[in-house]
Amino acid sequence: MPEVTIRYFAAARSAAGASSATAEAASIRDLVTTVSTDRPELARVLSICTFLLDGERAEPGTPLTQGALVDALPPFAGG
Repeated sequence: MPEVTIRYFAAARSAAGASSATAEAASIRDLVTTVSTDRPELARVLSICTFLLDGERAEPGTPLTQGALVDALPPFAGG
């Protein structure tokens, strides 16, 4: 499986306790599962996030490639 980096923003960063992590995952869905195992608050926040893959919006089933950069963006209030 490819090794990728996930960057956390706002509430996701708070729930993760870090600004980023690396993990091996085949899809964004797999990545979310991997990084949130035994971390229910992070799993909750990631379940409502929008994801960007190398700067482009991506769905949970989107496949990942070696070195990909995934951004986890929780909903933001305001405008």
